Amino acid sequence: MVFLALATSRAVVGGIAAGAISGAMLFAAMGSAQADPEPGPLPPNCTAADLAQVSSGVAAATSVYLFTHPDVNAYFTSLKGQPRSEIGDQVKQYMDANPQTHADLEAIRQPLTDFKIRCQMQ
Repeated sequence: MVFLALATSRAVVGGIAAGAISGAMLFAAMGSAQADPEPGPLPPNCTAADLAQVSSGVAAATSVYLFTHPDVNAYFTSLKGQPRSEIGDQVKQYMDANPQTHADLEAIRQPLTDFKIRCQMQ
């Protein structure tokens, strides 16, 4: 059980880290992909380091949540190995059936959502 929890935690952290790296790459590509005039400067605290910091905080909070909610941890762990095309629908059904879990995880992810909006990454 501890192994599954650690594997899930690593998977969550890895997924968030991959998202942070992808966001950083998107960040870099935003300026070069547009032929329009140079956009104005981004708001303060929108650097790659800021993105990594916010992402790591979200990852840490997600890890704590999963360790303190073994049923949720077990559910997400059970998704390993399933086709990606099926996981989205399964997670939606789970969240619809567990609105408190959905609200908790949304609240944990909110700093990253706010960062992406404030730093024009959406």
